[in-house]
Parts: sequence; structure tokens; C-alpha cells
Amino acid sequence: MANKDLQKTSDRQAIDLFIDQVNKMPAIHTREGRLIFALDATASRQASWDQACELQSELFLATRDLGGLSVQLCYYRGFGEFRVTPWINDTSELLHRMNGVSCLGGHTQIRKVLSQAVKETRIKQVRAIILVVDCCEENPDTLCQTAGELGMLNTPVFIFHEGQDSQAGQIFQQICKLSGGAYTPFDSHSADVLRDLLAAVAVYASGGRKALEQLSTSQSQHIKRLTQQLGKQE
Repeated sequence: MANKDLQKTSDRQAIDLFIDQVNKMPAIHTREGRLIFALDATASRQASWDQACELQSELFLATRDLGGLSVQLCYYRGFGEFRVTPWINDTSELLHRMNGVSCLGGHTQIRKVLSQAVKETRIKQVRAIILVVDCCEENPDTLCQTAGELGMLNTPVFIFHEGQDSQAGQIFQQICKLSGGAYTPFDSHSADVLRDLLAAVAVYASGGRKALEQLSTSQSQHIKRLTQQLGKQE
């Protein structure tokens, strides 16, 4: 029982930290959302990839009343393999593409994710980037430089960090700060937390903070808490 209570406390802290970071972000006045959903598909990530497949529908469900959402899936794996899909507006299509991917051993390629976001937002504004990852094997200065460029373009990075790699966590926090985004750790067993965080960023990308107040009452308790606590006027 003590372990469960500790986990609940940790989950609440992660959500509260996320809330505080999003509260400080600038308003978004467009109703058109473009979001990059980036995942580490190296060998150790198969369980998390499967979980992401199950949860990706939240990106679309959470924004269906806000004018919809366009998602570009990015993932890296193997020996320098980096893949990018076309922009997708349908959860079935995104799931189909994700189900066709198997995880392979390799190093992280976070720089390519950030560079892809710069490229896309120079064509048409990308409102948010979600990166689900557990470690970092790249030069932090290079990553931070590109993150700063994203910050200048008003394209925030939201990193959901699984695991206990404190060194990677420090790098991820810098990336989020420089880009104007938000960082939060999560536990692989806390699917509800990840689901709510994915939905929250999708809503932010589509409609800004005020849009969270418009979420259906059928949403999860975590989403309701986000809605209540992110009630600032824009």
C-alpha cells in the first residue's frame, strides 16, 4: 500500500509540474493544430512503443471539438535510421503506421527530431513537439542550439521522460526551457499519466490554454485537474 501511495504522489507531482510549466507559456490564438509526435524506437523501447500505440488516439480525441489536429510521426532506430510520415489527420492511419514499426537497437537521434521540427515549422507553423524518450547519447550543446532555434520560432518541445537517467533529464529540461516547452518524467507503469499528458499537449497545440476548459466532462480525472488548474485568461 505504501508503494502505491508513493506512486500516486509522484504522479501528482509530475502533473503539477507540467501544469506550472504550461501556465507560463504564451497564448495560442489559432485553432489549427500541427503537432510532431516523436518516439525513440531503439531496442529497449518496444514496451513503450506498444503503449504509445494504445494511447495515440488521445491526440485526436482530445482535439476533435477544436477543429482537429494534424500529426507527423517521427521515430529513430537502428543504424542512423530516421523516419518521418506525412501529416496525418486520422487516428486509424497513425495507428496503422505505428503498428508497422518494430524497435531496433541503436543510438538516440534527438537532433534529427529537432531539426525536422525546424524544417517543418519554416514551411507552416508547428504548434508543439512531443518527444517520448528514456535517454540521450548526443552532444547536449548541439541539441540545445537547435532547441533555442525552435524557441525563436515559437515551437515548444514537450519531453516525456521515462526512467531514472538523471543526466539525460538535465539535458531534456534544457531543451524544453530553450524551446519554450515543458518537461516531465513519467513511469512506464503510469499509462494514465502519459495518456493525460498527450491529450493536454494536443489540446494546447490546437487551441491554447483556454481550450482545456472546453474538454468533455467524460475525460479522465487528470484532464479535469488540468482543465481546472489551467483556467487563466489569455
